[in-house]
Amino acid sequence: MDRNNQKFYVDWWNIRKSTIYGIIALIVILLLLGGSWWAWRGNWFSAAETAEIPPDAGRLVSFEGDVRIIRAATRETILVTKQTFVSAGDTIQTQGDGRATVQMIDGSVLAIRPNSTVVIKDSSSIFGGTNVRVTLDDGQINVKTQEQPENTQNVVEVMESENRLLSQTDASFNTNPATNGGEIRISRGGVESSVGSETMLIKENEFAAVNNGKIVTKEKLLDSPKQDNPANSAQIISVDGKGADVTFRWQSPETNSELNYHLQISRSPFFIADAIIIERDSLANTNFTLGDIPSGVYYWRTRAKAGSGQMSNWGEPWKFTIVKREVSQTIEASEWSVEQVGGNIYIIGGRTQSGLVVRSQGRETFASGDGSFRLQISSPSPEVTVEIRDEKGNRSGYALSLRTAKATRRF
Repeated sequence: MDRNNQKFYVDWWNIRKSTIYGIIALIVILLLLGGSWWAWRGNWFSAAETAEIPPDAGRLVSFEGDVRIIRAATRETILVTKQTFVSAGDTIQTQGDGRATVQMIDGSVLAIRPNSTVVIKDSSSIFGGTNVRVTLDDGQINVKTQEQPENTQNVVEVMESENRLLSQTDASFNTNPATNGGEIRISRGGVESSVGSETMLIKENEFAAVNNGKIVTKEKLLDSPKQDNPANSAQIISVDGKGADVTFRWQSPETNSELNYHLQISRSPFFIADAIIIERDSLANTNFTLGDIPSGVYYWRTRAKAGSGQMSNWGEPWKFTIVKREVSQTIEASEWSVEQVGGNIYIIGGRTQSGLVVRSQGRETFASGDGSFRLQISSPSPEVTVEIRDEKGNRSGYALSLRTAKATRRF
């Protein structure tokens, strides 16, 4: 080393000390920036949600669509945008596109369906046991329990009935506006149902109806019809561009029973009232043909009804698309926006033509009258694809950066 010039000689390279220090500083800066980005993506800088959860509160672990909580302590109505908690006295409300899943303190899982109102009556732990009690005011819920110790109580109130769930039980409860009563379905385990002075054990694969202060029906649980045609995600070609005829077919869940069927066809997978294009009740046959369906994306589902009045749960929504043989119209979108509401949950927005279907990450919405749209999605990736379709089968796709809110490419 030449001390006068303060240089290092490595083979045939001549490297100054300042160059080495600069390279080290650059590496440190890159590591800090990379670590900061990784921490931001993992939401490390957010306050821990568990620190905000009161003792004995249930955890709202997942949600989609419009879900609201009315806090008992403050009567404040909260629009759910992230994982949160529910305490005794709180009310959970889901709108037409809303669903929520709550982990209760006894390990049970409460799944709340669209258009439902549930009140958490009790959520407490005492003497090594737990007490969970909820009231279904409207709609439908599903409850799954694990092993239940003797000093644990899990109760669902529906209309006049009080239903204690046993261990390893999978049960659904719903209100029936037609009879102003309630219905109980047990697919696994059992429920001790009390109405007035009457107590009855409802077991696996059984159905019971509650009306006028008593259990009026107890019978074998009726399964949902098995849907056949059109197949899920099927594409049907509209030859003349004016529409297509579609025959819907399904199989009866019972071989020796006379059943009626209920069919719904909708533009939304949530079957909200404004999106349903046709509904047929009391169908005697296991098929139905609808003519001249315009180009677009649709969903269909069925349920069965027994002579006793018991109705099965709806089958899973199946999607089908009517497309024109030739597609040429270009669909434009602009004014993109991205809002991170917590973790991997985002609300993406933009503007396109009124009434178009906007779809991303398995969820979709409609553009409003002014063409604007907002869609809540969940994605671990920094980039998502957004598809926009019209009723004629025309479509445009965009790759949207969740960090910059810019469309990086179009396809």
